[in-house]
Amino acid sequence: MAKEHFNWKGLFVNEESEKTSKEETINPTNSTNTEINKFPESPNSFQPTESATTNPFLKEIFDVYEKGFESLNQSGFDFFEMYKSVISVGATNPQSYQMAFTMGKTINPELSKSFLLEKSKYYTDEIEKVYSKYDATGTSRKNDLGNAIIAEKGNLTKTISDLESKIAELQNELIKNKAELEKIDYKNKEQFSEIQLKIEANNLAKKKILDSINIVITGINQYL
Repeated sequence: MAKEHFNWKGLFVNEESEKTSKEETINPTNSTNTEINKFPESPNSFQPTESATTNPFLKEIFDVYEKGFESLNQSGFDFFEMYKSVISVGATNPQSYQMAFTMGKTINPELSKSFLLEKSKYYTDEIEKVYSKYDATGTSRKNDLGNAIIAEKGNLTKTISDLESKIAELQNELIKNKAELEKIDYKNKEQFSEIQLKIEANNLAKKKILDSINIVITGINQYL
């Protein structure tokens, strides 16, 4: 299994990715043909689609794939150089394949279609390995976050339900107390009236007896 070359620290973990550099190796046997066999720089093969413009991370992650692909490049001419050359001219142009293959043959006379296809499998397999690993990481983090959200919602829902129950109990208690408040005057009205009448009777009785006594006192003073 080939060593994983991709640097994906910042893909699902919010931390700054370390910068890596890769030195290009030059085949000593072809040093005299460096200028002749130099392949043109391929343009960015990523062409944003309508869906890509709605995903702010697609361009960034595609760049990570391209850099990872470049880091897999091996010495000599293989599928990687073929890919770069074809992309730089145009992947839908049949002549770009013939031109790239011809230039590759000047570097590696043993170059063949089967060799290129075999090497292409190496690159695609390595990319699939990295994809599978980080797809699992992303899915796991998504599931963890989803479970955390469900748990948080569950806790808050229970808290809200408990508070609503307490509020309902308090409202019932409030209604009950208001009803009791309204009953106080009515249920004590008869007793209150009785007490009030007794107070008035006491006042009248006192006045009556004192008036009677005072009449006698006045008579004594007047007639004796």
